[in-house]
Amino acid sequence: MHIIKLDAIDSTNSYLRQLSVTEAVEDFTVVVANYQTKGRGQMGTQWSSQASKNLMVSVFKDVSFLNVEHHFFISIVVSLSILEALQSFNITNLKVKWPNDILSENKKISGILIENVIKQTKISATIIGFGVNVNQTEFENLPEASSMRLISGRIYELEEVLQAIITKLEYYFKILEQKEFEILKTTYENHLFRKDKPSTFRDAEGLLFSGYIKGISNSGTLQVCMEDDIINEFDLKSITLLY
Repeated sequence: MHIIKLDAIDSTNSYLRQLSVTEAVEDFTVVVANYQTKGRGQMGTQWSSQASKNLMVSVFKDVSFLNVEHHFFISIVVSLSILEALQSFNITNLKVKWPNDILSENKKISGILIENVIKQTKISATIIGFGVNVNQTEFENLPEASSMRLISGRIYELEEVLQAIITKLEYYFKILEQKEFEILKTTYENHLFRKDKPSTFRDAEGLLFSGYIKGISNSGTLQVCMEDDIINEFDLKSITLLY
């Protein structure tokens, strides 16, 4: 494992992607930044973080063993790795809010951005970006955000938290390489936020509706049981789960 430590960068994902274009990047290369000027989240959102208080990381992973139709299992692996690493630090009530936000006590503590490198309809590699709120205690205009320190009252060593996550990533990617899809999917669904509970959603047109989250498909769509007991599947662009 090769670790690159940066003081400040626009985005660790952008840095790692550019690096992979200009040179051969070693599998499990990890880029860590003290501060990001243009951290990115899902669907073009911004990831804001105070300098030197949180983890801002990107990991380059060879996933040439994986077929394109199983791309969502990368998201599953990363979600489970972060969740279980945080469990080892006694962070309570951890859940995965579909597709891959990590919540503690119903507040967002980690976000994930996965960018796959596709060559000739195959995934050759993936760049896994994730942020973990570790020691930050103030989140201006972000009422749904929290941190490990706010949840537990403890101050954490960033390096220790990073190593715990990387260890879990190595473990879960081995399971993925063995194509144990059902084990991964079941484990992910067991941690799914609001599973089997009445929940409110907003569709792409802004309309609200209710339903029960039942699980996910192999392609990562969310399976929701509607009022007529019919299970519909939704992708990330067509539905938002509200708190």
